Amino acid sequence: MGYSPLMQLSLTKVRGILREPEAIFWVVVFPVLLSIALGIAFRASGPAVMHVAIQEGAGAAALFDALDADEALSVQRLDEAQARRALRTGKVAVVVVPGDRWTFWYDPTRPESRETRLLTDAVLQRAAGRVDAHPTGLREMTEKGSRYIDFLIPGLLGMNLMGTGMWSIGFSIVNSRQRKILRRFVATPMRRWHYLLAQFVGRLVFLVIEVSVIVGCATLLFDVPVRGTWVLLGAVCVLGAFTFASAGLLVASRARTVEGVSGLMNVVMMPMWILSGTFFSTERFPEVMQPLVQALPLTALNDALRQVMIEGAGVLEIAGEIAIFGAWGIVAFFAALLLFRWQ
Repeated sequence: MGYSPLMQLSLTKVRGILREPEAIFWVVVFPVLLSIALGIAFRASGPAVMHVAIQEGAGAAALFDALDADEALSVQRLDEAQARRALRTGKVAVVVVPGDRWTFWYDPTRPESRETRLLTDAVLQRAAGRVDAHPTGLREMTEKGSRYIDFLIPGLLGMNLMGTGMWSIGFSIVNSRQRKILRRFVATPMRRWHYLLAQFVGRLVFLVIEVSVIVGCATLLFDVPVRGTWVLLGAVCVLGAFTFASAGLLVASRARTVEGVSGLMNVVMMPMWILSGTFFSTERFPEVMQPLVQALPLTALNDALRQVMIEGAGVLEIAGEIAIFGAWGIVAFFAALLLFRWQ
C-alpha cells in the first residue's frame, strides 16, 4: 500500500504545496486575516450611527437642534451643492430640506437611506409634539448566533473551501500539463483516477488545518458558536472540499494554459460568490431566481455549515443540502474522468 500510485501521488501533492510558501498563505493565512478583518468591521458594537444632512435655509437651525438631540443620528448643515454631493457619494443617507413642510431627499434603493428617513421623520414629529397612539416596548436580540459575524463565518468557510479547492487543484494540473509532466505519467503503472483522486487526498491534509484555524479563530476572537458536533462539521467540510476539488478537476481537465484555466475558474465561481449567500442572505434575490440560487453547490454548503454551527442541526436536518452539493461533486468527478487529457 505504501507504494500504491494513489498513495505516492497524494504524498507528491502534499510535498508540492509545502514547498510553495505562497500556497500556505492563500490556503491558511489569508482566510484567517479576512475573517478577522470582516469580524472587526461587523462586530457587535452597538447600533450604527445614521448620517443626516440639513440643507441650509429658513428653519435649518431648529431642525438641527431637534435631530442632534438623538444619539442615533449624526447631523450636519450643508448648502444645496454640498448636500447633493454628500448624498450622491453616500456620506449621508438623507438630506432634510426645511420649509413649510419638511422634504426628505434620499435614495429609496439604499436600505440605510430608507431606515434613516423613517428615523429622521419620527424624531422630527416627536419634537413637533406628536404623541404615539399606542405604547410600545423594545426587545433586543443579542444572543450568540444572531449576529452578523455568526452568519458571516460559515459563509467565509464555504467560500474558502470552494476557492482553495478549485484554484489549488486547477492551477496544479494545468501547470503540470504545461511543463509536460503529465505526459510522463502516461507511462507509469497507474490509472487516471489515481491521479485525479490523489489531488483531493493531498488537499485533505491541509483541509484539517484550514478549517481548524478559521473556526478556531472565529470562536476565540469573536465568540462564534459551534452548536453542532465537530464530527458532523468536519464531515460537511470534507464533502464540500471534495465537491469543489472535483469542480477544479473538471475545469482543468482540458485547459492548456494558466490564463485559460483562470478564466474558466472565474466563470464557475463568480455566480456563486454573488448568489450563494456568503455575505448576505439568499432571500434578497427575487422569487423567480430562487430555484437557481438554491441549486448552486456553494448555497447548499453554506446553508449546511450555518445549520450545523449556529442551529446545532444533525445529519437528517441537513440531508437535503448534503444531497445537493454531494451530487455536484460526484457528477463533476466522473465528468473529469471522462474528459481529462494528459496533454
